[in-house]
Amino acid sequence: MTIARIIVVLGCAIAPAVAHAQASPPPSRLTLDEAITLALQHNHGLQAARTAIAQSEADEITANHRPNPELSVGWQALPLFRPSQGGYFADTEVDVGVSYLVERGDKRARRLKAARDTSAVARAQVADNERTVAFQVASLFIAAQLAESTIELAQDNLSSFQHAVEIADDRHTSGAISENDYLKIKLQLLQFQTDVEQAQLARMQALSDLRQRVGYDAVSADFDVAGGFDYRPLDVKLADLNALAARHRGDLRAATQAVTVAQSQQAVAGANGIQDVTLSGTYSRSSGLNTAAIGLSIPLAIFDRNEGEIRRTRLAVTQAQEQGAEVTGQVMTDVNDAYQTLQRTQRVVEHYRSGYLELSQRSREISEYAYRRGVTSLFDFLDAERAYRATQIGYRQALADYLVATEQVRQSVGTRALP
Repeated sequence: MTIARIIVVLGCAIAPAVAHAQASPPPSRLTLDEAITLALQHNHGLQAARTAIAQSEADEITANHRPNPELSVGWQALPLFRPSQGGYFADTEVDVGVSYLVERGDKRARRLKAARDTSAVARAQVADNERTVAFQVASLFIAAQLAESTIELAQDNLSSFQHAVEIADDRHTSGAISENDYLKIKLQLLQFQTDVEQAQLARMQALSDLRQRVGYDAVSADFDVAGGFDYRPLDVKLADLNALAARHRGDLRAATQAVTVAQSQQAVAGANGIQDVTLSGTYSRSSGLNTAAIGLSIPLAIFDRNEGEIRRTRLAVTQAQEQGAEVTGQVMTDVNDAYQTLQRTQRVVEHYRSGYLELSQRSREISEYAYRRGVTSLFDFLDAERAYRATQIGYRQALADYLVATEQVRQSVGTRALP
């Protein structure tokens, strides 16, 4: 194939990919599932962690290598100043030898198994990193939703209270209320204005942190979150969650596989204690005489039988087993803590939804209606406004805590698919 044809073929192959990339701009609105999917694809920390798998798989290639044979060539008795009677090279000696180390004790197979077991640990650790990143993304996503919901509440409260300020202004002008009462209601307006600013700042920070976690270049600068910020009851049982964690937690799989790695390393150490044999063959030509030699050598294991490494790897197995037991206990603790947190936050949300939200709104409406008509005092109206604001903000925070607790349950079991 000519160079011109190669260029044409490459151009045809690259052009659709470029066109697709140009036709697919970064998304501007993300659901939670989309954000997690993008993070698993573009998060730089995860991409760096995944290289550990490729590095470990490269170690498998090294572990599977056989020893290289050795070639030796020697040319001796070369006359430096004057040749011998038979010629310049008549009395020289030429030696050509080949030697090869024969590994005993099934060393190569044991090395390869240990390397493959190590790769399995790397894959489990990356899966555990993915679990952590998914939870971080979900937490930031919920924080952005909470901020947006708080902005809507704060703007609604500000708009409603501005009407009350207008009434107070009219009453102050007409002398119906004192200047002190008028100043108090004006100062209360500052709180609602501050709520709006703080909620907007919280939204910007949450979206900025979420973009970094998802992948800075994976979404547009003005992206936003999509999806309902509402209550979805979750009915799960602790025993089911423990069973899920036992099957899906990456750190638990890594800890279990680490015991296998330690046992594989112990087998390698035992095999290294078996002495290898070196086979050699040599061809020699000296003074016109051709000769050959065959040799075999083996170290005498008198002083070094690899006892220290065998002992160390035996202790490493015990260490890995203890660490695995520690991780198992931690996993069960994580699941229990997440389950208890879910139950508590769920009850708090249900308390709010059992009637307190309606009560706070009804109280504010009645107080505002009465204040507009001069039936109730300014202090009663301000108390009703503060109670409504505190109840609504408390409910949104409780809802966010519940949604985060739901994600914490998913993180604790290592899968987003809950029973």
